[in-house]
Amino acid sequence: MATTLLPTETFAPPRIEVDRRADGTMLMRSAEPLAPYPRSMAHAFRACAREHPDRVLAGERAPGADEWTLLTWGRARELADAVAQSLLDHGLGPDRPLMVLSGNSLQHLIVTLGAYTAGVPVMPVSAAYSLQSHDHARLRAVAELCSPGMAFADDPDRFGAALDAIDDLVPAEAVGIEQLAAATPGPDVERAFERLCPDSVAKILFTSGSTGAPKGVVNTHRMLCSNQQAMAQVWPFLRSDPPVLVDWLPWSHTFGGNHNLHQVLTFGGALYIDAGKPVPALFEHTVEALRDVAPTIAYNVPAGWALLADRLEADPDLAARFFSRLRLMFYAAAALPQDVHDRLRALADAYADHPVPLTASWGATETAPAATSAHHEDAACGSIGVPLPGVTVKLVPEHDGRHEIRVAGPNVTPGYHDDPDATAAAFDEEGFYRTGDAVALLDPADPAAGLRFDGRLAEDFKLLSGTWVVVGTLRTALLSQSRGLLTDAVIAGHDRGYAAALAWAAGGPAAPDQAALRRGLAEALGRMNRGAGSARRIERILLLAEPPNLDTGEITDKGYVNQRTVLERRAKAVERLFAEPPPEDVILADPS
Repeated sequence: MATTLLPTETFAPPRIEVDRRADGTMLMRSAEPLAPYPRSMAHAFRACAREHPDRVLAGERAPGADEWTLLTWGRARELADAVAQSLLDHGLGPDRPLMVLSGNSLQHLIVTLGAYTAGVPVMPVSAAYSLQSHDHARLRAVAELCSPGMAFADDPDRFGAALDAIDDLVPAEAVGIEQLAAATPGPDVERAFERLCPDSVAKILFTSGSTGAPKGVVNTHRMLCSNQQAMAQVWPFLRSDPPVLVDWLPWSHTFGGNHNLHQVLTFGGALYIDAGKPVPALFEHTVEALRDVAPTIAYNVPAGWALLADRLEADPDLAARFFSRLRLMFYAAAALPQDVHDRLRALADAYADHPVPLTASWGATETAPAATSAHHEDAACGSIGVPLPGVTVKLVPEHDGRHEIRVAGPNVTPGYHDDPDATAAAFDEEGFYRTGDAVALLDPADPAAGLRFDGRLAEDFKLLSGTWVVVGTLRTALLSQSRGLLTDAVIAGHDRGYAAALAWAAGGPAAPDQAALRRGLAEALGRMNRGAGSARRIERILLLAEPPNLDTGEITDKGYVNQRTVLERRAKAVERLFAEPPPEDVILADPS
């Protein structure tokens, strides 16, 4: 197939420096210095609005609607200044943040830009805390922690109960953009804008630990702007080919709200808000959006890529449209199964008339988020690449030959809001952020070949034999071998003779052919166990009927399942999984 000549290279070649210490610790950094970056995201946004006021910044379309509602850069600037004035009029400022309860929407975008302009930290709280929670306990915990000066919701009907739940904790409420955008911007807005500096707090993002208690990660403008500059240095096409995204990833999380949205704001692109999610009941919205808008970059989590691969294989017209101007495919938030990786590569080869790499990066809410990037054309499945310019990663030896990855650089958080103990515990004696994630060199002789993600250290456990089980690797192998039969799984076996899995079947308990499902999973276990040692085998599976529960911290709305919380909450299921003799509903590996 003929190749289209792209005007700018997709990737800059990686150049890495490595220092090795006597204790086995390694320091890795890019040999490319980090170039200057804007003072704040508000400065980056205003620069693009001046340069191309009539270009589309964002679009949204209600499910079932025919037309997109579009917001231009110039109109966004006008509305952001008006909102900034309203926020200042209500007494909001650096110490009185704005809580946003809405999902991704044009209104959410406008209030975020207004808050950035006014120097007001924005707190985008997961919509799941408002819409899927029964007691709103996490929402109240967030409000109590950060003392917001105002709560904003874009829909009074959807978010009314959530607003009522925090009414005694938040002094002001705003529902709908009209109220905030009615103000006339005055000199206070420009004074607030001029006070912005790289260390001003842009937003507070919330993560949940194994207990489910929210922690507020402070995100400064330095973190956000330096991160986008680093990405531009390894993806040089961003400046010549402004990104066009069709994206569902929630702005209450760092992947969607920092990495993707800020990429559009920094490089003058457009973000079309995808009303879908990577679950069968909502995925049709994603498909319809992609029929309308061909993205230049496609971001998703592995579950979304698996669903999209199915649709692209079945619909050549959709596949041709999807790949027509795509520069790259990107996954993060979890490991991508090898079979999904191979299917996407085959689709790109079949339908694109130019190279479309499939790549990944790695980071955390505390790193703004990108710390590494696999910026080379032939990145292996599971590669998270090398450190970005300005970032230093420390690889600290851990058990079983693995290394914890720690991070230092301008993209790293100064700490957690109003939580000095958690902040102190998050950094080592040299000031590196302790991620708790494990990585390994793809090629020990060539660090420039990059790193691969090797699981979360806190999830790993020892079998009764003393052998370490690397949960992330084993879970990915199981999902890959299941060939679409499972949507997710957690691995059990601490201090037991073998590893086993609690899992959720595609289609849930209503899957049409339970006998075929059980047979397929038994065969999947047989395939992955053949010739494998005890740490790489799964002997049993027990399917769970109840989906992961948000209120108890088993899952986030981005889809990450908390291994420890699931095992603790479902202790009776774990005991059933390992019972002797095995109950009839426990699936055993097919030895044939």
